[in-house]
Formats: sequence, C-alpha cells, structure tokens
Amino acid sequence: MNHEQKPLPGLLYTPEQRVLRDQTIWTPIQGFLAIFQFAVFLVSLWLVLRCLYNGEGADWAKWSIILKTFTLYTIMITGSIWEKVVFGKYLFAKAFFWEDVVSMGVIALHTLYICSLFYAFLDLEQQMLLILSAYTAYCLNAIQFVLKLRAARLQEAQMKAATIQNEGQRVQVMSKQQGVMA
Repeated sequence: MNHEQKPLPGLLYTPEQRVLRDQTIWTPIQGFLAIFQFAVFLVSLWLVLRCLYNGEGADWAKWSIILKTFTLYTIMITGSIWEKVVFGKYLFAKAFFWEDVVSMGVIALHTLYICSLFYAFLDLEQQMLLILSAYTAYCLNAIQFVLKLRAARLQEAQMKAATIQNEGQRVQVMSKQQGVMA
C-alpha cells in the first residue's frame, strides 16, 4: 500500500497518514529517542569543548561521541521504519525529504569521526573540530524536526477547529430545519 499520497496544500499528513502516525509504536519511540539523543548531545558537547579548551577528558569525550553516534544510528533506523509505516517509504518521503537529506550529512560526519578512531588520519584536535561540525549539523537537523513537529501540531489544531466549526454549522442548519418544520 502506498501511503505517500499528497496531503492537501499546507498540510503535512493526509488523514490516513495521521492515523498511521498516531497508531504506530514507532512514534513514541522516536519521541523518546529524540529526547535521549539530545541529552547525550548536551553532555558530549560539554566534554568535547572541555577537551578542546584544556586537553582534559579526551577519553570521556571520545566515549560520549561514540554513544552519541550510536543513538544517532538508532534514531535513524527507527525513524526510517516510522517513515515506512506512515508514508510507505523508508527514507526521503516528500514530507520529510530535506530532514532526511540533512540527517544523511549528520550521519556521514559522525561516521567519519568513528573512522578516524580506527585509521588515525586525524589528531585529537581535528577529531574534536570534526565532531563540532557534526554537532552543528545535528542542531540544524534538530531544528528542522522541531519545526516539522510544530507544523504537525498546528495542522492538528486547524483540523480540530475546522471540525468544530463544521459541527456547529451542521447543528445550526438542523435547528433551522427543525424550526421550519414546527
């Protein structure tokens, strides 16, 4: 079944996609992982900056980056499953195309850092600067997703308001019809 139907202009989801989004277990999993990843990011950012500033805690910084990378891969895999359930595609569904493009860049930068641990083509300072660029891209990507979440919530509110307004109009019409019949 192809879930990647076009929603109405200005809407993020079709009604069918909204139901799929609300019913899948992957939606709350994504929410939890996003918060967890952000917490790991904050701790790791502090450790990386401390390492760059005074050279202390390089091992702690390294392990925090590895944990951040692991959570990034986990959220990307579960996110692609979520996208498949909701939109019928594992990645690059129209509604999340640019978020997925930027996510690929974020993953590439994190993966490059992990490769630098095994092949030693960067010194410690270069590794930390690389991960700061990865973290900058991650922040841009997080902003994209927060804006998309906000758009979805606004869409929900608009749809509820329209439903309430339509129901009110229907009740008014029925009242007028009953008044005419009496």
